[in-house]
Amino acid sequence: MRKEKISEFTRRVSQCNRSGLVVVVYDIFFAYLEEAEAACAAEDWESYKSALRGGERAVNELIGALDFSQDMAKDLYRIYVYCREGIAMAIYKRQFNSAGEAVRLMRKLYASFVEVAKSDHSQPLMQNAEQVFAGYTYGRNDVTETYQDINSQKRGFLA
Repeated sequence: MRKEKISEFTRRVSQCNRSGLVVVVYDIFFAYLEEAEAACAAEDWESYKSALRGGERAVNELIGALDFSQDMAKDLYRIYVYCREGIAMAIYKRQFNSAGEAVRLMRKLYASFVEVAKSDHSQPLMQNAEQVFAGYTYGRNDVTETYQDINSQKRGFLA
């Protein structure tokens, strides 16, 4: 994954709440699978395998985040395991078809999680992170993100 994409995901993680974090993990999954599809078309098998492994790690994060006290978690678990197996099959066969099926299923779930995230107005998970402001400055087409560090003494984790 490119450094710009990693930086974007890092910024989003530092600013989101619980449901927003699930959406970010889905976006990471889609980014890896897009890279894998492009690598498959170019027959760059090392990049293909690496990208699919990244997508598999994202699915594992989603599985780890499930709350099995909720009934829906069992159904989501089955879907996530199916997607993970499809990714493993895509690595083994060097064909993107089964991973493409995983993307199709995850896109359907993604739309639901985006709607849930819109209605979640809880506080961000990282309380001591920098605030990020994005806007148009110095030109029509340049978007500049500004980090505001109000009190650097209170940032990070306290032990």
